[in-house]
Amino acid sequence: MPRQDFRFSFPFRVRYAEVDQQGIVFNAHYLTYFDTAITEYFRWLEYDYIGQPARTGTDFHVVRSLIEYASPIRFDEEIDILVRAGRIGRSSLTLLLEIHGKGREDLRATGEIVWVNADQTTRRSTPIPPDLTERLAAMGEAYL
Repeated sequence: MPRQDFRFSFPFRVRYAEVDQQGIVFNAHYLTYFDTAITEYFRWLEYDYIGQPARTGTDFHVVRSLIEYASPIRFDEEIDILVRAGRIGRSSLTLLLEIHGKGREDLRATGEIVWVNADQTTRRSTPIPPDLTERLAAMGEAYL
């Protein structure tokens, strides 16, 4: 999808430790990039998801992660990780991600991370905290 469909992006520079012998980012690092960008996305939303378990007794569990590789990313390259809410269900949140070259419309990879909110005692799904859905709506991120 076009970059303008994302309101949030986080910049990275590829480090030497993240590339394989070909000088290309090793596939497992894409999930690390996504995880870091998601943390920054929640900071941008001004939602403390790290403190959610203490506040609500619930926490998110990753139930799906998908990466599609479009074009290699190389050592020392500057990239942008774009994040947005893709779908908000009763207890699940789908996050959509894209990686592009810094400031460019050159898709390198796409991702989808699905979280399910779960009661931390029973481990059963439970509704997403209302303050999060309200925050997503207030930031224009509520895609149902």
